[in-house]
Amino acid sequence: MELYLGTGGYTNDDWVGLLYPPEAKREQWLSIYAQHYNAVELNSSFYNIPGTRAFAGMLRKSGGRVHWAIKIHRSMTHDRNATAEDYQRLFESVAPLREAGVLGPFLAQFPQSFHRTPENRQYLAALAERFADRRLAPGGLAVEFRHHSWDLGEVREAFKRAGLIWVSTDYPPLPGLPKNELHLTSEVAYIRLSGRNKEKWYEGRDQSERHDYRYTADELRFWVQSLVEAREVENITQAWFIFNNTTKGHALENLRMLRELLEIYL
Repeated sequence: MELYLGTGGYTNDDWVGLLYPPEAKREQWLSIYAQHYNAVELNSSFYNIPGTRAFAGMLRKSGGRVHWAIKIHRSMTHDRNATAEDYQRLFESVAPLREAGVLGPFLAQFPQSFHRTPENRQYLAALAERFADRRLAPGGLAVEFRHHSWDLGEVREAFKRAGLIWVSTDYPPLPGLPKNELHLTSEVAYIRLSGRNKEKWYEGRDQSERHDYRYTADELRFWVQSLVEAREVENITQAWFIFNNTTKGHALENLRMLRELLEIYL
């Protein structure tokens, strides 16, 4: 089983003095990041799809040592008005990563308002079809739901038939959000940890406040043990751990803790 450990994005000012030396320039950050972690979830593509040259630059700076999960554009998950040209541009732009063999899953992160309705089920099926060609999306499509109405066994069975990756999420214990559980619908386990700051999840001024949370060893042990148990009955070829609690360097410390737990249990 291949392990991919990293964070949501890598351009965090909070990390200056923690991961990035104060004298390092921003254009050096990715090469430094790549010395410590082998995965990153690109979140900037949610707002604007980078061009081919931008992805080629990311590949060059990371030295081919980092595997990339690419969050798809908001027009494909939130606005749901993407055109065929938008999808074509996305697939063409990531060509440098795909050709280098470091392109992981595409990530479709749906908003909490995306409930399980007939209309939304049809939209999801059509979206999955867009990413079914493994020549364009070799890592497949990972789907994150933020509303508990999707958290059903029959939905996961449909994911298995469609070859979709279920994103196992770690959220605060709040009504409406999915439970923190490991679910496998393919050979890829994708675990996305966003923090459990329930006081600021809805009331925070910005994303940094929402994700201001540092996991305890016991909270991380839950995920590692769940992975170990699942591995006994499931064929898992890859496990991705992506931390989004990047505020104040929480993710960096949690990655260190996670590595220690993985060494113990795996």
